[in-house]
Amino acid sequence: MSPERTLDIEIQLLIEAIYLKYSYDFRDYSGASVKRRVLHALRQFDCRSISALQERVLYDPAAFTELLQYLTIPVSEMFRDPEHFLAVRRDVVPLLKTYPSLKLWVAGCSTGEEVYSLAILLREEGLLERTLIYATDINPTSLERAKQGIYPLEAIRTYTQSYHRAGGQRSFSDYYTAAYDHAILDSSLRDNVTFADHSLATDSVFSETHMITCRNVLIYFNKPLQDRAFGLFHESLCHRGFLMLGAKESLDFSSYAGRFEVHSRQERIYRKT
Repeated sequence: MSPERTLDIEIQLLIEAIYLKYSYDFRDYSGASVKRRVLHALRQFDCRSISALQERVLYDPAAFTELLQYLTIPVSEMFRDPEHFLAVRRDVVPLLKTYPSLKLWVAGCSTGEEVYSLAILLREEGLLERTLIYATDINPTSLERAKQGIYPLEAIRTYTQSYHRAGGQRSFSDYYTAAYDHAILDSSLRDNVTFADHSLATDSVFSETHMITCRNVLIYFNKPLQDRAFGLFHESLCHRGFLMLGAKESLDFSSYAGRFEVHSRQERIYRKT
């Protein structure tokens, strides 16, 4: 048996062990992506083999929490792909305004940048006060950072530029306070946000929503898991509800392609039929 095949078996056993021990299911994540992340974690943990990493993770929950940071890649930014947010403001918000109250779901919210971007957009459009936002992720460390709403000040320049390109109507500095090389976002932005642990691989739908955004998450799933996620989104969305995907993600060729219509192909905005 080749060393490469042995490595693949070790990774498969690690992922299965994580599922059995901690109920985190990475079995249907993209194999290439999981392999890349595990090998990177191996170097950071200073383990000689994946089997050694597996033993450490099985007997040390703190080690698993640390490994989770590598498996989930908690990387995001505010108003990422500003043209997408501009399209939401221009083409989706006018329809959202027809509802007396709104529920939005940010699936795979990571450290919260997408959540706060939407909250700012909704506030400027007069919708935030009648909106409940569910922000979910499988990484408890990322969720805690999202709840805090504190980001490096060095990133604010990029966020500011993206905010204005996304159609921002005010000075971005109105939404944060600078302190100790960090920006603390206005706490009122999360007054209507519920942060919760939720896995697209194992959990079910918890509420009817008018809009779901799940951007740059599904690219790490294989096709069966993508279909499972699309099924959750379809079940959760109300009639004519909106689904937002990332720039490299699409409903095309999925089992649910016929259950959504394209609202903006370029910006990956879909609407439940």
